[in-house]
Amino acid sequence: MDTAVQRLLFWTPRFLGILFAAFLSIFALDVFGEGYGFWGTALALIMHLIPTVIVLAAVAIAWRWEMVGGLLFIGLGAWYLKDWPRGHWSNYLVISGPLFLTGVLFLSDWIYRAKHRAAPGIR
Repeated sequence: MDTAVQRLLFWTPRFLGILFAAFLSIFALDVFGEGYGFWGTALALIMHLIPTVIVLAAVAIAWRWEMVGGLLFIGLGAWYLKDWPRGHWSNYLVISGPLFLTGVLFLSDWIYRAKHRAAPGIR
């Protein structure tokens, strides 16, 4: 049972972070219908993929340092909420919700590992 919880806490936030990055990258596809030339489309695509790169960097950091990554994901979710009244509340839920959830799961993994490292008889 203990190993199953440990594996679940290890893989779930990593999978959610990568899945969320893939979800964000879908929004970059709208540049192909804008009628830009090749270089304009390439530049617009790069600019639209910046949030995806940031989330993937956060996953890479969190993969090694769960506490730092968890705080980074929570910070990204809070940063998106800074413009709260501008859009519909569901926009904020769809973007900030997974960021907060992933951050909390990374922090939970960090706490779980720290407790089990401190207790000598528990694996």
